[in-house]
Amino acid sequence: MAHSFRPPSAREAPHFATAAHRKTTARAFSNGARDYDDARPGYPAAVVDFFLAGVNKADVVDIGAGTGKLTAALAADSRAQTVTAVDPSPAMTRVLRAKHVPAVRASAEHTALADAHFHLATLAQTWHWVDVAAASRELDRIVRPGGRVGLVWNTVDVNADPWVLRLARIMHSGDIHRPGFVPEVGAPWQVARDLRTGFVDTLTPEQMHTLMHTRSYWLKANEKTRARMTANLDWYLYEHLGFAPGQPVELPYRTDAFVLERA
Repeated sequence: MAHSFRPPSAREAPHFATAAHRKTTARAFSNGARDYDDARPGYPAAVVDFFLAGVNKADVVDIGAGTGKLTAALAADSRAQTVTAVDPSPAMTRVLRAKHVPAVRASAEHTALADAHFHLATLAQTWHWVDVAAASRELDRIVRPGGRVGLVWNTVDVNADPWVLRLARIMHSGDIHRPGFVPEVGAPWQVARDLRTGFVDTLTPEQMHTLMHTRSYWLKANEKTRARMTANLDWYLYEHLGFAPGQPVELPYRTDAFVLERA
């Protein structure tokens, strides 16, 4: 296996130079919904249990729902009475609606949802894209008294093996948080509990290319950059690591989840 002489990033969260940079990067997800749905993993069952613990007949909203990776798991749980999905991308909401999930096109900062309606609001793979202060205020508006917010990230576990770290760099996986990170939140919310777990997703080399196509770096890139990334990943997977086309490859993930409650 390959070795990296540069350690993983110790950043608490992905870095954006300005708020405008964050918004511009996030807009990349207006494309590639089908690839996202095919290649991105779901979330461990423990995450849904963590978010819904102690509640029953809950009205739930999944904000930044994407293609519904977490939404579907919430909707399948008997403790959730209703589940609404929110995402700003028309491509993502089309996939959601095809899965018969009620979907609203809106952002975390301006959901246009009713005041104090939801027992639980979740944001999966989303919080690093939002304006934290504005989204926290909006969550305070739509989550009823005594309700909670759930944040969760699946992160390719670059600390599991050096070959995974190099893979993440070739893919330009920018959403890597250091182990043990705690997200920044805004008033009136505070992190009340956390869950640290993980899992292994099995992908073929071809599916790893599709996974790379779901990264914001790829979605923003021109054809020349994409050709270079494709060639680099082909070399790494087939020549350097010796994987064969169609071969199952285990890719480790780390999952970090947080329940927010009002201070």
